[in-house]
Amino acid sequence: MPDAIHTEYTPHPRLKHGHWMTLFTWGRVRHFPSLPPPLPRYFDVAPDARVLAHCYWQTEPRQHATLIGLHGLEASSQAHYMRGLADKAYAAGLNAIMLNQRNCGGTEALSAGLYHSGLSADPRAVIKELLELDQLPALAVAGYSLGGNVALRLAGDYGPDTPRQLRAIVAVSPTMDLGLCVDALERRSNLIYEWNFVRNLKARMRRKDRMWPGRFDLSRLRKLRTVREFDDRFTAPHHGFQDAVDYYYRASSLRVVDRVQVPTLILSAEDDPFVPPEQFGAPAVKANQHISVQVTRHGGHCGYYARATPKFDGYWAERRAVLFAAEHLQH
Repeated sequence: MPDAIHTEYTPHPRLKHGHWMTLFTWGRVRHFPSLPPPLPRYFDVAPDARVLAHCYWQTEPRQHATLIGLHGLEASSQAHYMRGLADKAYAAGLNAIMLNQRNCGGTEALSAGLYHSGLSADPRAVIKELLELDQLPALAVAGYSLGGNVALRLAGDYGPDTPRQLRAIVAVSPTMDLGLCVDALERRSNLIYEWNFVRNLKARMRRKDRMWPGRFDLSRLRKLRTVREFDDRFTAPHHGFQDAVDYYYRASSLRVVDRVQVPTLILSAEDDPFVPPEQFGAPAVKANQHISVQVTRHGGHCGYYARATPKFDGYWAERRAVLFAAEHLQH
């Protein structure tokens, strides 16, 4: 389908501001009484890397389609939106697999290295195992923020070799142009977000050092103040990029979206504090008939809270993602 700008999302009337929406949904405590406890599962995605997934299986998994969730920077499979996505997918009759990035979800000991924003090889290895070992009939992938970039990167990297069982991709607030998003993150108005990301990144490196003593030089860790500085010091050199600029360019899914050949939905908001909407109007996106773009006026970053009803908890993007996935998983 051609891309389009829709306004069907109606935000909660008190949250018509990107910062308010982002912070409210980030801090609000959620409960999921209908979601069963997950079963942990480990996937070996590389010779030196293992990742943890929390799986919500239907009674007979092979009789159901599956939604795989990918979280954002420094989050985990237990992030509220990941559990919310699992809750809605499970209620819709899908298996739900919420996948941690390398080192996330308390798994620093399982991988020798680090993750990065375009590391599509990990979910690709997971999908390969699910198809070959579990023989699941149909899959969709939904990613948030960094996970949205990974999901789009996955689809682009597959290109014409996309498995027939992979039926849909959803990217919510995706950092599709990493350089543009990091530039936006460095605005003064976004200081609290950058401070939180850097705080968590530093804490993870200290935990990593305890698990893998001496593997990383932390001598300058304390002086790092921005995500860009962290990526220049750790992420980029660890993964073979020249520097943060080279990393952002090469890891951005914008480089490969022209190769996407699976039905894909991109959701983002004009008032997202650090994911500028202009990236979704890039020629490579607009020219791809497999990609639909839905940019709403409000929604913040991975927020999208609406008025709740007795049958709807108000988290619109989760519902939209599951409905889109379910529509294509039935084909």
